[in-house]
Amino acid sequence: MKVLQVHNEYQFSGGEEAVLDAEHTMLKHYGHEVRQWVVSSSALKNANVLAKVGLSLKSIWSIDAYRQMRQQLNHFRADVVHVHNTIPLLTPSIYAACHDSGVAVVQTLHNYKLICPGSNLYRNERLCEDCVGKAFTYPALLHGCYRRDRLSTIFAVTGLSVNRLRGTYRNDIDVYIALTEFARQKMIEGGLPPDKVAVKPNFVNADIQVGSHQEDYALFAGRLIPQKGIKTLLQAWRSLDGTIPLKVVGRGMLESMLTTDVPKGVEYLGAVPRQEVLSLMQKAKLLIFPSEWYEGFPMTIVEAFATGLPVVASRLGSTAEIVRENQSGWLFQPGDANDLSRVVQRAWSNPTDLQQRGFLARKQYEEEYSIDKNYCATIGIYQKAIASIKPKV
Repeated sequence: MKVLQVHNEYQFSGGEEAVLDAEHTMLKHYGHEVRQWVVSSSALKNANVLAKVGLSLKSIWSIDAYRQMRQQLNHFRADVVHVHNTIPLLTPSIYAACHDSGVAVVQTLHNYKLICPGSNLYRNERLCEDCVGKAFTYPALLHGCYRRDRLSTIFAVTGLSVNRLRGTYRNDIDVYIALTEFARQKMIEGGLPPDKVAVKPNFVNADIQVGSHQEDYALFAGRLIPQKGIKTLLQAWRSLDGTIPLKVVGRGMLESMLTTDVPKGVEYLGAVPRQEVLSLMQKAKLLIFPSEWYEGFPMTIVEAFATGLPVVASRLGSTAEIVRENQSGWLFQPGDANDLSRVVQRAWSNPTDLQQRGFLARKQYEEEYSIDKNYCATIGIYQKAIASIKPKV
């Protein structure tokens, strides 16, 4: 099978780029011919206002991007095109180029941008679904949801509306990949065709070893931003009063909360390399994941599972689907510091249960998030997309 991966990189690399590279390695490993068409948005950081406005207009629909996509397919006759992100340079016009070329299109839904102009269903430090299910997402205009900028939001809403009216998302994409069943249902609620949305989780494209988990500390690893539940985490540890050590890894806008008036028992390590994070996971007894928004598919949790580390997580969205109560971890009410501290204490006080759930976490990783399992799911989705293409008369 010949696969063309397509991606518009963000100004700062993140999880989507990691998934793109992991899938590229996986497909090559299994003998498929894979090429990438990747463009970067990094040069836009220093663009002036007029240039950004012009780019925003083009992001709605671009004849240049359409032609470039046709050229890519002329040079590499792919069986399937797997798209990860199109905004702002590639634009939804590339879907039409694939459709007109008779090539199957698969789109991974890394976020909620097709039903929420802000892309994350989160606004002003709370969940927000005001635009879900609306043909015209006017609430986003009222709040300036895209990048907290009203002008940018106008273009985001316009682009979404134009491509909905044109039928781009309904007709030019053959299969969508949602990362969890929760995300699938939310995207269907927002208007995507149910028969076109499949579920395939992310996976770990590495040999991560099970740890000993012999050191007495819990671990948080992630961005220090409000939606990750940092305030709730620190409030919970303040009530624990140093009885359970916590190591915190990460950087972000709330970093000052880890450097001044830190709760007893909390040690802030800053940003550390990924291998060191994995080492910390292999030694820890518990991973804390107090997120307060709809996560996509947190690789931090999957990596913890790979090391045999159980997780205490928010009972919210995809997170509550991945971390299974009484199996791979424990769940608590999102934003409730008292409930978090209660659940952590209960987990910490039962070493046998900690060990058993760590074993089940590793088992879940092996059964659902390994490269072999993901490959089978990926090829099944590609075959479905290819089968849906109608021959040109």
